Amino acid sequence: MLRAFAIGLTLLAGLVPAMAQQYPSRPINLVIPFPPGGNTDLMGRALQEALRKTLNQTVVAVNKGGASGTLGIMDIVRNEPDGYTMALTPNNPVTAQPHIQKPVWSMGSFRYICLTYYAPYVLMAAPNAPFKNAQEMIAFAKAKPQNLVYGHPGPGSQPHLGMLAVLGALGVDGLGVPFQGAGPMAQAMLSDVVMAIVETPAVAQASNLKILAAVSEERIPSLPDVPTLKELGYPAVGFTAGGLIVHKDTPAPVVATLEKACADATANAEYKAMVERLNATPRYMPGEEFRKLFEADSARNLEALQKAGLAK
Repeated sequence: MLRAFAIGLTLLAGLVPAMAQQYPSRPINLVIPFPPGGNTDLMGRALQEALRKTLNQTVVAVNKGGASGTLGIMDIVRNEPDGYTMALTPNNPVTAQPHIQKPVWSMGSFRYICLTYYAPYVLMAAPNAPFKNAQEMIAFAKAKPQNLVYGHPGPGSQPHLGMLAVLGALGVDGLGVPFQGAGPMAQAMLSDVVMAIVETPAVAQASNLKILAAVSEERIPSLPDVPTLKELGYPAVGFTAGGLIVHKDTPAPVVATLEKACADATANAEYKAMVERLNATPRYMPGEEFRKLFEADSARNLEALQKAGLAK
């Protein structure tokens, strides 16, 4: 009896490595937690093709939008932890929405495969804003409560959190005005409905808006003359970034296969070109560094959301 039990354990122990060695033996679903046509979808489809080549297996893009990206992320939690369901997710559904919606999962529910793109945020001003540079904006915002009227694409969105990081660093309150997306928000800036927003440099360039400061640890290489808020004495960090995640219980050999495939895919010239066309930066970061990046973002977001009364 004991001998039979021991033999069974031995066979079971050998099963996972054998399965992992065969991985991937069938098509893989790549969940994109937003509707077709948006930036995340386009990046996901570019990565889908690059992964297909590196894994030598079909990768099926599955769009599942809703609830600020959290519905699609649920597929990772609900499916078997076998590596055949993964997601390309921006940071907000994982690092901000759990503090707002309280889904059944958390940061610890996933294995982080690799970061695939990154775009730092900048603080920009409306054409006729009552300030022309970062120092004037800081003085204006500090003059009285809610003196600074700013736009954002919805409470708890990543640009909103970026602005909350700025206001938190300055130690002031602002008056936020929500809009349905970056386009209407930029138009409101051009019409002087709001004075400032936080978004990617691409939004500033597309709308010809003046950039006051970078909301980042270091100066942005493409904007060498733009100071960081940190340089001015007010450290604040805001960005949008995304990468591949799988279920936390995915076998280590499968994770290793995906990590290598992800590294190769993000180095693919066609993938890089697509990300750059979408005004983001192709940026590879291995699993452990990727996890730490999102954990730090989650901690900042929780603090900002609590101060704003948006955390549950």
